[in-house]
Amino acid sequence: MKVPVLDLKRQYQGLKHEIDAAVLSVLESQYFILGPEVEVLEKEIAEYCGAKCAVGCSSGSDALILALMGLGIGAGDEVITTPFTFFATAGSIAHLGATPVFVDIDPRTFNIDPARIEERITDRTKAILPVHLYGQCADMDPILEIAKKHGLKVIEDACQAIGAEYKGTKAGALGDVACFSFYPTKNLNGLGDGGMVTTNDEELGEKIRLLRTHGAKPKYFHAVVGINARLDAIQAAGLRVKLKHLDDWNDRRRE
Repeated sequence: MKVPVLDLKRQYQGLKHEIDAAVLSVLESQYFILGPEVEVLEKEIAEYCGAKCAVGCSSGSDALILALMGLGIGAGDEVITTPFTFFATAGSIAHLGATPVFVDIDPRTFNIDPARIEERITDRTKAILPVHLYGQCADMDPILEIAKKHGLKVIEDACQAIGAEYKGTKAGALGDVACFSFYPTKNLNGLGDGGMVTTNDEELGEKIRLLRTHGAKPKYFHAVVGINARLDAIQAAGLRVKLKHLDDWNDRRRE
């Protein structure tokens, strides 16, 4: 008998009435892209993470790209990160023409080793992008100290870590900006793809909000060149149902 690592059908059956009602509400409204469901989810995620601002987007990969774009990172820049992660971490850096600079992991945690970061900093380094792998936060205190010393930004790749904490602060409120994924296999999983960017810098949050809609504000008036990275309302509706169960699910995973 094959035992699945994650039984999505079983999870759905346990929440079927709530999820079906939430999706049906979106279908009846015919408001499919962004809108009220996304706005409420953003507020709920921001509150959950302890961040001032949350911006819903189309995937965790796009969340990383938006965070980097929001910080102005591009061609010629370097971003320090870990090689032990999903492709999107380094891929998002390369996508913008910047260079991922790899720092090896601490073999006890599988996360980036802060003791090796400083030796890789150059005059082209603009940010550090630690990954909270398998729901375990990177050792953020020394990372933040190094970043402050060298004037660097810190981007949390928290795509596997919503609900994780570091010394009493949740992932998503530790660095300058953080990125989450709601891919169906994540611990807070959507009905398809989706992502979220959180930050305590409200000006940065508004810039990322602008970038996810081709830089348009108002519609068809484009202040900057952005991308199409909007979160749809059906994903938001499903995620709002599941967010209420996240802490219990995380506790069960820990057990």
